Amino acid sequence: MKTFVTKTIVIVTAFFLLTGCANNNSEQHSANDNGRSKTNNTEDTKRLPKTDPVQDELKRLTLSEKIGQMIIGGFDGTTITTNVTDLLNKYKLGGVLLYGTNIKSDTQLVNLTNGLKTANTKNKVPLFISVDQEGGRVNRMPASIINTPTARTIGYSNSKKYAYNIGNVIAKELTSFGFNTDFAPVLDIQSNPKNTVIGDRSFGSNSSVVSKLGEAMMKGISDGNIIPVVKHFPGHGDTSIDSHLDLPKVNKGLSKLKQFELIPFRNVIKDHADMVMVAHILVKKVDSKYPASMSKAIITDLLRNQLGFRGVVITDDMTMGAITKHYNLGDAAVRAINAGSDIVLVGHGKENVKTVYNSLYAAAKNHTISEDTINNSVYRILSLKRKYKLSNNIVPPVNVTKLNAQIRKAISTR
Repeated sequence: MKTFVTKTIVIVTAFFLLTGCANNNSEQHSANDNGRSKTNNTEDTKRLPKTDPVQDELKRLTLSEKIGQMIIGGFDGTTITTNVTDLLNKYKLGGVLLYGTNIKSDTQLVNLTNGLKTANTKNKVPLFISVDQEGGRVNRMPASIINTPTARTIGYSNSKKYAYNIGNVIAKELTSFGFNTDFAPVLDIQSNPKNTVIGDRSFGSNSSVVSKLGEAMMKGISDGNIIPVVKHFPGHGDTSIDSHLDLPKVNKGLSKLKQFELIPFRNVIKDHADMVMVAHILVKKVDSKYPASMSKAIITDLLRNQLGFRGVVITDDMTMGAITKHYNLGDAAVRAINAGSDIVLVGHGKENVKTVYNSLYAAAKNHTISEDTINNSVYRILSLKRKYKLSNNIVPPVNVTKLNAQIRKAISTR
């Protein structure tokens, strides 16, 4: 009997031990499986390609569409004509620039910008709708809109808050009228009393004041969801010739520029400037042959590599006398892109737009401009348009009374 009981106890004990081991092993396998599953999931996640929406957008563009993105063009008239629709649909322009001659009244201006967006709906990418709205004597707004003060007046205040508020209310003006890009603020330091083309468009003759107020105004414009374009790199303040008429020359070397003219630009680049306009000025000690807008030494070596600018570079208007009196327009446009510009600005003339477009397209086809150069430029352009959520959405009629009240309030904060 004792033997039977003993054997029974041994058998039962062994059964439970085996069952426990089986359960433990099962749990252990389960835990290992779970761990392996988590590891595999993590590895699978890591293996998934990271999508780049800008790159995807870039891949959908044809060469002709990419070349179009690299041009902002101006046009004549105050309405949408066949001439305008041809510019948009035939040359696939990346943007348009409006001058005072394009603007008659608040109602007409809204109709014009809305018409541009409607005409552009056949294209894949929304337009830069740009303007030079600095305030003071460079004012493109309809006569019904109160003008904002000159940069020099803002400079006298020496107030970052005031500069910010003026920039922000300019953004409100432009948004109301359907714009999305402003060629402002001016970061030139007025160091030459004979310089009439800049004059009171500059915040002043002190580099730290220009730097501080330029940065604040840029931020005010940007916070209003308008793309600010700082200008005129590397500094137009120490010139005596108007680049609209002929080619100005600057006699300073790079070290002198870094100690003065470049200070405001260096400052806004650190503050993530979105777009820089390069001037038609010949800085002979940096590049004795080509103006800044066509100079690899100034755009790529200085602006890109030394100052670290990663945004969009645009030339000043290539139909200005500084270029047309000395260079072939098509050749100048190609050289500007190869020097490091992303966008060629062609302010006047459909034939000039056509010349620039055909020259860039031909240079791309014969590899004078590389595919990488084009893709890198268009990538930056598309990235900026996406950042500011550019669209073809139309805007409603402007409440002039309300807008003027906002402008008065901003001016009164001085």
